[in-house]
This record gives sequence, structure tokens and C-alpha cells, in this order.
Amino acid sequence: MSHIINNNITYLGTGRRKTSIARVKLIPGSGKLIINGLPGELYLQFSPNYLRISCSPLTLLGLEKEYDVHVKAEGGGLTGQADAIRLGVSRALCSLNPDNRTILKTEGLLTRDARIKERKKYGLRKARKAPQYSKR
Repeated sequence: MSHIINNNITYLGTGRRKTSIARVKLIPGSGKLIINGLPGELYLQFSPNYLRISCSPLTLLGLEKEYDVHVKAEGGGLTGQADAIRLGVSRALCSLNPDNRTILKTEGLLTRDARIKERKKYGLRKARKAPQYSKR
């Protein structure tokens, strides 16, 4: 999906992972990552792993210096948010150019990771942990 803001075409993508949601805007620019109004490095606590995960779709397509990435991330922790950002960027890149879809799809960057926390069941201590069995 794309919108025109300030004579720039903006590409939008939404990513989700666990309880995290990331709304991503790709704007033609110099390659800055801004998450919730903060520089991406600061928000992701200067973790090279989180930064690499978040920008991997751009790196794969060689567009890391072409677009600024503006993200509104909420919920979950940094790992879930980094993965949600990755999915959001991938989806935005698909709306940018449909040819990107095949490349991102083969790398598995368009697959939503559906694993979420299992709910607690009654009679159990957690989702599956049962109270200790006593025979007598």
C-alpha cells in the first residue's frame, strides 16, 4: 500500500510477532531507521543482532541506503518487535515493487511467525505444567 506525503511516495507495511505490532513506513531517503521517534540503534539498545534482523530485507535487496524506515512499534519485547519490523519492511517492499516478492519469499521473510504464548488451562499451574501427582 502506498500514500503520497510531501511529494514523496510512502510505502506501508504491518508486521506482527508474538504480541508485538510494527507499523512500518518506507520513505525515499538516506537509510535512517527511526523507531517510535528514536534512532533505531538507540531503541534496539545498540544490539547488532536486532539491527541486522530489522534491516535484513533492505540489505537482501541492496536498498539499505535508498529508503528511510519509520516504525511505530508496540507490545512485546525487543526480539518480537525486531521480527515484527522485519515482516513490516518486507511487506512494504512488496508494495514498492512486486518483483521483490519472489526474492523475499524464498528467504522466508514474508512468513508470519504464528507462535504465541499458549493460554493457561484450569487445574494446571501453567499452560501444561500440572500439580505434582501423589499416589497416597
